[in-house]
Amino acid sequence: MNVLKIATAGSVDDGKSTLIGRILYDTNSLTEDKLQAIEEKSRQRGFDYLDFSLATDGLVAEREQGITIDVAHIYFSTAKTSFIIADTPGHIEYTRNMVTGASNSKASIILVDARNGVVEQTYRHFFINNLLQVKEVVVAVNKMDLVDYSEEKFNQIKGEIEYLAEKSDYKNQKITFIPISALNGDNVVNPSSNIDWYSGKSLLEYLEGLNLEEKEDEAQARFPVQSVIRPKTDEFHDYRGYAGKLYGGNLAVGDKVTVLPSAIESTIKSINFFDQEFNEVKGGSSFTLTLEDDVNVSRGDMIVKAGEKPQITKQLEATICWMDKSPLQALDKYYIKHGVNDAQVKITSLENIIHTDFSGKDENPSKLSLNEIGKVQLKLSKPLLVDSYKENKSNGAFILIDPKTNNTSGVGFIN
Repeated sequence: MNVLKIATAGSVDDGKSTLIGRILYDTNSLTEDKLQAIEEKSRQRGFDYLDFSLATDGLVAEREQGITIDVAHIYFSTAKTSFIIADTPGHIEYTRNMVTGASNSKASIILVDARNGVVEQTYRHFFINNLLQVKEVVVAVNKMDLVDYSEEKFNQIKGEIEYLAEKSDYKNQKITFIPISALNGDNVVNPSSNIDWYSGKSLLEYLEGLNLEEKEDEAQARFPVQSVIRPKTDEFHDYRGYAGKLYGGNLAVGDKVTVLPSAIESTIKSINFFDQEFNEVKGGSSFTLTLEDDVNVSRGDMIVKAGEKPQITKQLEATICWMDKSPLQALDKYYIKHGVNDAQVKITSLENIIHTDFSGKDENPSKLSLNEIGKVQLKLSKPLLVDSYKENKSNGAFILIDPKTNNTSGVGFIN
């Protein structure tokens, strides 16, 4: 079965949790005890309808305030697709949570309240989806029942989002607009007669029809070695395998490869996963490979196709989303974690803070505060094997760790 991971985003009270609860209810994905709890809690609150947001808001503070605070992962399946939904907070102070939730998602749903239209948080959420290069973005215009299912209101919101898309640097994004009412179930799982002017698919139908292939084929193959396999048995006395996860394009038996940073060349002899042997593997696969030559390969080395080397550098320019209460400043020192490698790093300069409403930048700021996004220059204590985030998402991203607290302080995307 195909698996699709989706991130949701929206401003406060746009109805993310209600939407997810409605999907779970209409696809019969709620357990009997969970449904009874929702019915009972809804009655206690005096509602004459089911409050579907109770299906996802798991923290006590979330239930009491009626808001989403932390990223919640919801799992459910239909006949066609297995879904993982990252329900992310809408508040500006939880921007870092949204970056976390969307970072591994193949698609994103941005909710917009039909009454309020595009607001500041809509800009922010759209910007983050651009920054993370999420290729499939669905703009779900919610609460259409509260604007009398107005086609004019829907088209106004659509026009504002399309204007934002024109200002975006990332042009490979497909944006789809779907009018819905999460509370009433209009156009969420099933088509709605209330929105007869809309001829497209319902939200769930559209998501089920997405191309779910993990497509990084345009990216070059990157195989960072996580472990060297040397069995201590007579049968496999001379076996030397290299285990890891492949990012980007495919690898196949017979491919000419280069081992970095040594730059020694060899040929892939075999590809195995447990007791299975493969001739070719796709990006996203974990496996063990062997080489025709007896090459010195260690954890942290990278195997790439011959002629497709990444950049080997001690200097980085990156866009960073700051996640720590202690601000980032020039000359600060951190640990950088890039794949299986890490190094000490110094912030040589903080160049700008990027406005997430696409209105510009603040040049040469003194600091980067919690939830702000900006461009920085970094100097590393040792060379790393990197690509730009645009060329290879997995090999173009990193995290910064505070050496004093061990907190994850920021996530970076190499320019």
